[in-house]
Amino acid sequence: MTMQGRRVLVTGGGSGTGAALARGFADAGAEVVICGRRPQALAEVATHPRIRPLACDVTDEASVAALFQAAGPVDVVVANAGQSTSGPFAKTTLEDWNRMLVVNLTGTFLTFREGLRQMPGWGRLIAIASTSGLKGYARVAPYAAAKHGVVGLVRSLALEVARSPVTVNAICPGFLDTEMTAASIRNISDKTGRSADQARAALEAFNPQNRLIQPAEVTATALWLCGAGAEGMNGQAIAIAGGEI
Repeated sequence: MTMQGRRVLVTGGGSGTGAALARGFADAGAEVVICGRRPQALAEVATHPRIRPLACDVTDEASVAALFQAAGPVDVVVANAGQSTSGPFAKTTLEDWNRMLVVNLTGTFLTFREGLRQMPGWGRLIAIASTSGLKGYARVAPYAAAKHGVVGLVRSLALEVARSPVTVNAICPGFLDTEMTAASIRNISDKTGRSADQARAALEAFNPQNRLIQPAEVTATALWLCGAGAEGMNGQAIAIAGGEI
């Protein structure tokens, strides 16, 4: 497929799934704007000639407004920025809780709201959620609550825009083969004494295919949602999890 003539904005585009999404859309011909809080990481992804980096904190309303003003009219908005922590619920602080909600849920709200306001007509709003937005996992209650909120936001907003040429969907991958999962593996090893291989195997076991999901699979799904034949996909939470969901 081609995204020639389209401008795409990807939050959290400096690493992992965000970087893969940015490169995938750029390779398909789109002009891509990536944003994040780490200038060096953004610059490394923006070596692609069709990727432009902009600094932004998606939890800050003014920063998100400035991002879209600097980016120019955007056809596709991918709310990918997120963060995950884990720990027993009884030891979760209010600060832990609020941090997960503001990054994962409020950040998506601000990104979608500003993106929708400036869409010139045809548009695609895509949230990168998680299987934790569709089911529960132990020790990540704040993260799961935030991602459930993202799925609810997607389903509600989809009904508002249903009679327009804009669609709103969520992509919900299982554990991804990214830096975020690598950090989770280190955390599991530190807290349980298991080796890194054992910790990785424990995460892979959630997937009936016994593997981590690749960022390229998320990119392929996002591209499909922007292509011909996906016009009826609206308000969906698409699991990429090997049958787990």
